[in-house]
Amino acid sequence: MSCILHIETSTKACSVALSENGSLIFNQEDLEGPNHAVVCGVFVEEALSFANSHAIPVDAVAVSEGPGSYTGLRIGVSLAKGVCYGRDLPLLSVPTLKLMCVPVLLSKEELPEDALLVPMIDARRMEVYSTVYDRALREVRPIGADIVEPDTYLPWLEEHPVYFFGNGSTKCKSVIQHKNAHFIEGIVPLAKWMFPLAERSLHLGEKQDVAYFEPFYLKEFVAIKSKNLL
Repeated sequence: MSCILHIETSTKACSVALSENGSLIFNQEDLEGPNHAVVCGVFVEEALSFANSHAIPVDAVAVSEGPGSYTGLRIGVSLAKGVCYGRDLPLLSVPTLKLMCVPVLLSKEELPEDALLVPMIDARRMEVYSTVYDRALREVRPIGADIVEPDTYLPWLEEHPVYFFGNGSTKCKSVIQHKNAHFIEGIVPLAKWMFPLAERSLHLGEKQDVAYFEPFYLKEFVAIKSKNLL
């Protein structure tokens, strides 16, 4: 089994957690940010001190890979790499949008078998960064920058109950009025939800190159989209 340090800094929230053998054993969160430059290093130091004081060896470091804030992700990834170099640990990356699905799937609300999940990260105006997953977290539609209009998700809404959540979903409520559209409040990407995905990556040997790993910044999606429009 394993102990993993988790770092999540993709949005204004900053959080660090430790999991051991599938259970959360340490968690620190700052939801009032962005204060990543101030609190993230402190949270990481506290987590490692907790592990050391309980004689728990840390086996890997997991970091949220985006899409998300350039500054936030840069801080989180830099800290993760520093711990990996300093302790000779493997680096794992967790897609932020997939991470946001974990609390939805673990909630007490029973989702229909054919439900689709659409995590959304806010961008400017009526634009969000989103993807579409089924309940097994298989990608139904690749991640992209969406301008939200009434028919943006219509192909899936016509066939399935679709659950929208994340900080980009709030502004979509007045636009997406389909009977199969459902909105879940309060879903924030946090380190404490990373461990199911990180443990799977560690088990499968899906490790990142510590020297060359780069997260997926929101600005990269803007650049890709702009290039496609030329």
